Amino acid sequence: MPRAELPSGIELQYETFGNSDDPTLLLVNGYTSQLTGWDEGLCALFVDQGLHVVRYDNRDVGLSSKLTGVVQPAEVLAAVLANDPVPPVPYTLSHMAADGVGLLDHLGVERAHVAGMSMGGMIVQMMAIEHPSRVASLTSIMSNTGNPAVGAPTRAARAVILAPAPTDRAAYIEDSVSAAVWASKRYVDHDAMRARAAANYDRAFFPEGAPRQLAAIYATGDRSGRLRALDVPTLVIHGRDDTLITPSGGADTAQLITGSKYLLLADMGHDLPVPLWPVFVEAIGGHIRIAEAA
Repeated sequence: MPRAELPSGIELQYETFGNSDDPTLLLVNGYTSQLTGWDEGLCALFVDQGLHVVRYDNRDVGLSSKLTGVVQPAEVLAAVLANDPVPPVPYTLSHMAADGVGLLDHLGVERAHVAGMSMGGMIVQMMAIEHPSRVASLTSIMSNTGNPAVGAPTRAARAVILAPAPTDRAAYIEDSVSAAVWASKRYVDHDAMRARAAANYDRAFFPEGAPRQLAAIYATGDRSGRLRALDVPTLVIHGRDDTLITPSGGADTAQLITGSKYLLLADMGHDLPVPLWPVFVEAIGGHIRIAEAA
């Protein structure tokens, strides 16, 4: 699997699917999620839509560059909520968005369609805000705007996401089923969760990156004003079952971005369940075809 060395010194592990002459769809992962969060089978379906698909590990996760430095996300969040100066953080979502644009440079892609889930949705929003000439269309999935008044997790979901990951392999795998609290209720599959956790642990177990990624989210703050100014074809997808970023986060995103389309799915949580893949693929593929035609 290839790596891209960016001018910033960050190295990104990435993978491509399909014909590079086709329109590029850059897939961006969520908090602590490796590139495998975009399943290879899902990527193949996007290729069938006539797309050149790129997935990659964000910094501080998977096989991309690992950073150092201890941060306390709670202190960062407290400062943001109090409107106080934010303590120094190793990086923000702006840096992570620049990573994705740097990967496009490495691949020789001038403009791409970008889709991100959860934190990845926040990252692709920042790509559109700060690198508008590089974004042909935007798809924000199960994400929010940085406004603390919307999309807040339920108490149960917050407890799970903030709990330290077990370091023992067997315990890590078993603990993965706690994500059922925010999964699609109709399609929750504990065995699949355990299998995915085992594969992720064996590929790259790196819990040290989690607090830095969380601090990056908090330190970036509210993007509402900048999202209002966007002029890019936008699709927002969210699930009614999502308890990690509750649906008001998606609704707010769609309301802020002029001309955006909002797809709220009844049987979707904070995940991409296999039975809904055809829905995701047709929605995003159609969105991209319209943007290409325009």
